[in-house]
Amino acid sequence: MEPTADFLNIKDVSTAFKINGHYYDAITHVNLQVHHDEILAIVGESGCGKTTLATTIMGLQDPSETKITGEIDFEGTNLLALNDDQYNQYRGAKIGMIFQDPLSALNPLKRIEDQISEVMTYHTTLTSDQKHQRVLDLLDQVGIVDPKRTARQFPHELSGGMRQRVIIAIAIACKPDLIIADEPTTALDVTIQAQILDVLRAIQQENHAGIILITHDLGVVAETADRVAVMYAGQIVEEGSAQQIFDTPEHPYTRSLLRSMPQRGNENDDLYVIRGNVPSLQKMPQSGDRFAPRIPWVPASAHEANPTMHQVAPGHLVRCTCYRNFAFPDQALKEGRAQ
Repeated sequence: MEPTADFLNIKDVSTAFKINGHYYDAITHVNLQVHHDEILAIVGESGCGKTTLATTIMGLQDPSETKITGEIDFEGTNLLALNDDQYNQYRGAKIGMIFQDPLSALNPLKRIEDQISEVMTYHTTLTSDQKHQRVLDLLDQVGIVDPKRTARQFPHELSGGMRQRVIIAIAIACKPDLIIADEPTTALDVTIQAQILDVLRAIQQENHAGIILITHDLGVVAETADRVAVMYAGQIVEEGSAQQIFDTPEHPYTRSLLRSMPQRGNENDDLYVIRGNVPSLQKMPQSGDRFAPRIPWVPASAHEANPTMHQVAPGHLVRCTCYRNFAFPDQALKEGRAQ
């Protein structure tokens, strides 16, 4: 099924954290749309703002320590205008989140069944028997081999892969329209990763949900995503279909990420290493291309003073004009010799 019109519209959202009495932007002027029946992957290095965007959508930021501007339109409601009690009507029921660390996300003192049924107690009118059956059905849906036994167990009795499946079961218990999956395959072996991704895709197709998949693993993105947003230093620097991002990447950061991936046939070549690091919040540039310091061979004249998004193909957007003449140093050298 083709994705329908967007039901989550993130408009010019910025989130700043208070540090020593001053606010520093973690994400800046983010604009994104999510549709039913699609998986939107948000990719980038650690520290780029991916999880901050997720927790901003979920309303999990401490209002005394953060400043959030913009609008998050979810099915016609601006989530950022809600108080905490109103937000709770959406969390779990309409929006589910799969947290990065399942062991810390689960209560070590409660059995698995109690933790899965808790969200149903809050958001549904199911009886105890109905909730019990729903728990077993959910555990079966996420690939737990023995749902009855697992339902009686505590988190420490489960493997990492099983705990991750439980977190997914909690997130989908009320069949939310939107699921945010924050690094759902981190620290899992390759076989379990593939199984978890299969579960997410099956859920998306069955419930016609929209899924935001947050990851730094481009291999996971290639296998799973319909669309991709590349994030760097709190900004979206490129957005397009998965095919556009992998086949015709434009932004220097996107191209650098892809070049740093192991490639078949290049086993003897050294992996490309992106120079420098993501800037800290206190040192985040407030103007110019934030990736410019990591590609110093590109002249300043190639960058915009205030980079904006440019459409390079239908649905394919890239920030700043520096992409037009960008080349890696070794490529530029070869091209110069050829000329």
